[in-house]
This record gives sequence, C-alpha cells and structure tokens, in this order.
Amino acid sequence: MSSLTLASHQVAAAGFQLNAQSATGLGRAFAGDAVIADNASVMARNAAAMTLFDSHQFSGGVNVIASSIDIKDIGGAGSAGIQEQNANNSATSIVPNIYYIHRLNDKWAVGAGIYSNFGTTNNFDDSFGNNNFAKVYGGTTEITSINYTLNAAYRINEQWSIGGGLDIVQGSGKLKRETSPNTPGTDIPVPGVGLVPSDPIGQQAVVDIDASGVGVGFNLGTVFELDENNRFGLAYHYSPTVEAKGDVKFGPNISIGGTPAVSQNSYDSIDLNLPSMLEFSGYHKIAQSKFAVHYSLQWIGWSVFDKVATNTGQTIKDYEWKDGYHAALGGTYYLSNEWTLRAGYMYDTAAQDKLTSISVPDSDRQWFSFGAGYHFKKHHTVDLGVTYLMGKDVSVTESNPLAPDLTATTHANAWLAGIQYSYSF
Repeated sequence: MSSLTLASHQVAAAGFQLNAQSATGLGRAFAGDAVIADNASVMARNAAAMTLFDSHQFSGGVNVIASSIDIKDIGGAGSAGIQEQNANNSATSIVPNIYYIHRLNDKWAVGAGIYSNFGTTNNFDDSFGNNNFAKVYGGTTEITSINYTLNAAYRINEQWSIGGGLDIVQGSGKLKRETSPNTPGTDIPVPGVGLVPSDPIGQQAVVDIDASGVGVGFNLGTVFELDENNRFGLAYHYSPTVEAKGDVKFGPNISIGGTPAVSQNSYDSIDLNLPSMLEFSGYHKIAQSKFAVHYSLQWIGWSVFDKVATNTGQTIKDYEWKDGYHAALGGTYYLSNEWTLRAGYMYDTAAQDKLTSISVPDSDRQWFSFGAGYHFKKHHTVDLGVTYLMGKDVSVTESNPLAPDLTATTHANAWLAGIQYSYSF
C-alpha cells in the first residue's frame, strides 16, 4: 500500500461549492442564513432580507480555510512499481467578502456585494513526479469564481418582502494532467494509433487548460414575517454556464526519437457548468428569552456538472455528478446587549455519484460550528466564526489509456475560521 496527501486549498463544501460568505454564517453552520439578517452579508443568501434593516449597512470580512485530503490504499493494474510515498501537506486559502445595503425608504432597499460561491485548488506535490497516478489522475485542478451581485428589495406589507438581482460570475480554471516518462522499451497505448513507444525524455501531456470567462446569473427571494420573533425565507440562485476562453489543449503529445507521433488538439474554450441553488430558512426567537433557533435546507443542482467539454463539444472528462443538499440547524444566544453567541450543525451530501476522482475529492460531510459577535458603540459589530468539517472515506476507481488504472481511498477534513466587521448608519 502507498499513501500521499493532496494539498487542497478549498474543500469547504460538497463538489466545489464554497460556504464562506460570512463569519456570522460560519459560526452557525449557515443555519437560517437566508432570513436572520444580522448584517449586510444576508444578500448573498436572500436579497429580500435587505428590507429587515432600518438603516444602511456595511459588512466586510474574510474566511480562512485550512484543509487536507489524504489519498491512501493506492493500487490497481501496474501499481506494483510505485514507490512508497508518505507526506503530510497542508494548505490554506483566504476567501474575502464585502457588502453594502442602502435603505432608500420604508419600502425599498438596494445592495451590492462581492463574494465567492465556488472554488477548489488541488495540486499534487512535485515529489510525486515519477508517479503516473499523481500526474494523470491528480495533476493540477484549480477552479475559482468571484460573484459580483447587484440587488433590490421591496417590502409589500408588514409580513411580505420580495427581492432579487443580477449575479455576474467571473470564473477561471486550470486543469493539467500528464503522464510520467516510462522506462525505455515500454509502450503507451494510444486510441486510434495503437502501441506507441514512449519518449523517456520529458512528459506526455494529456490535458493542459488555462482559461477564464464571465457568466450572468440572477437571484430571487422572499421573506415572510409571522411576527417580530418568527420569520421564514426562500431564495433561488440561478448560476450560469461560464464559457472560459484561453489555452485549451487536450490529447496525448507523444514523440518517437524526438519526432512528434501524436500531437494535442487545441480548442478555443471550455464550458464550466455551475449549479443553481434553492434555499429555505427559518428563524424563531423564543418569547421572553434570550435564545433563538434557526435552520436551513438547501438544494444544489450539481447534475448540470456532467462533464468538462470544449466549445466544439469534445468531452475532456466525464463527471456525471448528482444533485445535492445540505440541512443545517443552529442556535443563537443573546447573552447581553454587547455579546451574541452562536452554534450550528450541518450535514452536507456529496455531489459525486458513481464516478469518483482524486482530483476533486468529495464525500458526505458534517459541519460543527460555533461563533460569537461583539457589538460596541451602538453601530459597530465584530463577529468570529469557527467550523470543523469532517468528511468520510470514499473509494475511488479511475482509468486512463495512457496510465495504469487507479484504485484509492480519499478522505477530506478541514478547519474554517472567519472574522467579520459590520457597521450600521
């Protein structure tokens, strides 16, 4: 058996979803986040909740994600020659956010925000450069996105509010897979060509993509206030397909004695399909007490992420993910006029179905969260949130015509911590 650790910068939710829009949400596992509205970051979950404020709101913060993904039990056809490798690489990433809500009058509010819903960065260490598994099945996988949102909300009456807006999503992706040079005298099977002697000098590229683009989505939401202590929220976010343009190369690049035998094909762009989301939240403050309970149920339409394909329809890799959901339950204790305490739990289901991979490891996972907020000088609030994310072992089987088949077991855990500053005026 052999094991290695994949350095993963962003493994904050199933698939490559990021639940890192605020430190307040992080401190309660995002339970009730589409309706609580304790600062301007609520627009990331539900624009309609902007009417719940009686003043202008500013909020900005940063979440830090420290994660590790273990790949172990590596085996499969041709794996006997792999040397034992042990490593314990850890990685961190920073996910910032900023929001502003402007209250026009008792009925209308508008807002703008910058945050991220999706991202993952998984890179295998160069020390595994002579390992076919590491380069062909791991390699480099980087998906980043920035969401620029412009929203408006309208209060219909004392109970109902509606809201919505545009989401401009800037996305980019880097994907690189390559085989390691085989020893002299060995052959590589190439579809449509047959057995081709490998070049013992240099590596044969399988995929090499560096592309970026912009897509336009939208969000719609509503809030129902039963009374001042009980309210519900429902929000839908439509995520676009981002056409990422740049360097897109796909296929083997093999030479015989320095003369190209099979060259890669170049394309103009790839399509990055992002999932839409539907979320229901509730908030209930117990009468004559300092305690509130809140909850959320979110659906994530990961089934749109069936493959990565070029602009001409050439499939680079099949994923065939399934729709997922997360359910979260949390509590808030209003300790005093200055201090607020939070805690929460979330169960998050995997997006991967029958096809699994080590490049984007995924599993059902649990969130254990706690946080606190300090309110001072009437208009200022600082919030802190911490989450421990615990994944499960997942069996992985992958194949590629340019390398031995892969079997392995993946496991992901992460710590998330955030800080948020909010100002009302």
